[in-house]
Amino acid sequence: MSIHSSSSHDKDIVQIVEDSIGLSKTDTRSSHVSRASKASRAASDYQIDHIYGDMDRREITLARQITRETILSAYQEKVRSRASSIINGKIDPSTAPPPPLKNGGDGSQFLDVDPELVTWDGDEDPENPQNWHTYKKVATTVIVSLYTFVSPLTSSIISPAVPAIAAEYNETRPVVQSLMVSIMILAWAICPLFVAPLSEMYGRKIVMDVSILVLLAFTLGCGGAQNTAQMAVCRFFAGVGGAAPLSVGAGVLADLYSPQKRGTALAWYAIGPTVGPVVAPIAAGWIVQETNTWRWVMWVDGIFIGCVAACGFLFYSETYPPVLLQRKAKKLRKESGNDALHTIYDIASEPLSSKLYTSMTRPLRILVTHPIVMGLGLFMAFTYGFMYIMIVTFPALWTERYGFSLGIMGLTFLGMGIGFLAGTWFWCVYTQKVYIKLRDQNGGVPKPEFRLPCIFAAPFLECIGLIWYGWSAESHVHWIMPIIGTGIFSFAVMDVFQTIQTYLIDMNPRFSASYVASASLFRSLFGFAMPLFGRQMYDAMGYGWANTMCGILAVVLGLPFPIIVWFYGERIRNRFDKKLEASQAKKDEKNMEKMRKRELERELKEQEKLDKEKNEHVHFVAVETSPSIKNEDSL
Repeated sequence: MSIHSSSSHDKDIVQIVEDSIGLSKTDTRSSHVSRASKASRAASDYQIDHIYGDMDRREITLARQITRETILSAYQEKVRSRASSIINGKIDPSTAPPPPLKNGGDGSQFLDVDPELVTWDGDEDPENPQNWHTYKKVATTVIVSLYTFVSPLTSSIISPAVPAIAAEYNETRPVVQSLMVSIMILAWAICPLFVAPLSEMYGRKIVMDVSILVLLAFTLGCGGAQNTAQMAVCRFFAGVGGAAPLSVGAGVLADLYSPQKRGTALAWYAIGPTVGPVVAPIAAGWIVQETNTWRWVMWVDGIFIGCVAACGFLFYSETYPPVLLQRKAKKLRKESGNDALHTIYDIASEPLSSKLYTSMTRPLRILVTHPIVMGLGLFMAFTYGFMYIMIVTFPALWTERYGFSLGIMGLTFLGMGIGFLAGTWFWCVYTQKVYIKLRDQNGGVPKPEFRLPCIFAAPFLECIGLIWYGWSAESHVHWIMPIIGTGIFSFAVMDVFQTIQTYLIDMNPRFSASYVASASLFRSLFGFAMPLFGRQMYDAMGYGWANTMCGILAVVLGLPFPIIVWFYGERIRNRFDKKLEASQAKKDEKNMEKMRKRELERELKEQEKLDKEKNEHVHFVAVETSPSIKNEDSL
């Protein structure tokens, strides 16, 4: 018997089934509630006899079908209600509750109707990553931050070695020389579209571990490259390996910390993508100078990546709740002998094909249609692109104009590093105070726009830093002056990154991953393309006028959009969130149909199996009771 009906008809079916198996509805619910109220359930509590008593297989199968249908109907109703409330303007998307199964929900609200549902053992279950011991959380955060640190580090570590590589390969084209650095960032723009859904399918750890091995292999491959083509290919695939931590790392922290507690962890985690490109050239300059070969730069980088990978293999545990619950269900199936144990994700989960399609298409669609994402993303992308122009052109400035050795040249990146650290401290302390003050003035109701006040000064700081750096270098004044300029610019960079990324996350928690992915795609494309013309720009215009032009662009791009968002952001995002919610509602309906179709196929298979067993049983009984057979046995 296949059960597919409306939620209003489900109650009649449930009552019929309960009457047929001799249980009242009150008895059934009280039994389930008593189980759900336990802090922990032993494997024996999941055994079929313990749950269903003396019910036969057909009755058990029917009860399971009703349970799954009830859960699917409830899930569908919650999704519809949330979307309708946002579309009709009843709730603000930024403060709306997350949809079902979002943010690690385990489906415990369905325990009263599904005794075979595997969930966390209460709110304090130590297996839940958010309840891990502080030391384990900190260790996991450190490892994930290191994973995220080594990829940007690898992206820029080659910069001081580019002149030596170009000399060995007889490569004189500035674009190709810059490409050796920036092609890795192109992979960061493409790969996250595929990596994020894979981490939700197979877990964070396997994706992160495989990615770090790919990064290690192709980094060592760069050390053995014999021509420009080999170097470019190895650098690109090293970027493929390094893309996963950049796109999945924030999700790991979301698994570990509640929204109220993850701010500091995210701030320090975000240092990797900015400080990594600065720290690497400091070491690389000395390596090239002392070893007289650029290859040791890549090999030392490979050794460091290998050490980080080893730490990850040993101390990094899976954090993704659906995967952990599925492992728990697998263990309980083995211990209890009940193969029907399942998690909520086995009943109501989005198919992988749908996740991949959404992950690849939604960020692109948002990027070209959402004015806030496009405006703020453009400012962040320009900032990121110019940061890599600095990284690519530093060797020529300091070795040719100032006559520094490669080792001393690497130390000039310290100005950027100090600026990044100061910017992180400022953002963690001052921005949070401003946010809390504005929230309290608004009656305790938070708004994403309360994150923005500290970004208003960033365009001017970028402009001051760029002009300071450019004209100091152009005039060949004391080396400390250009470095001060890069420090001012880097301080602003950190403010821009942290503020915009946090705002995008707060805009609508349901679509935060797509918003951040859109901005990251934009940022990585600029980080790849802008360094390709950096050297030619300085050769044609000089450091002074080129940086003046870029400083003015920073103000033009960075001032209007934050001001517009401050005054009209709520109206704009509500308008576009309604469109996204309407589109998502249609998608949810399609996914629900797929879930129901999948459930129908499963029910049909169970029914066929039961019918087959019944026929075999009838045949066996017929043979046992046949008179002719008995006579033959007596003879």
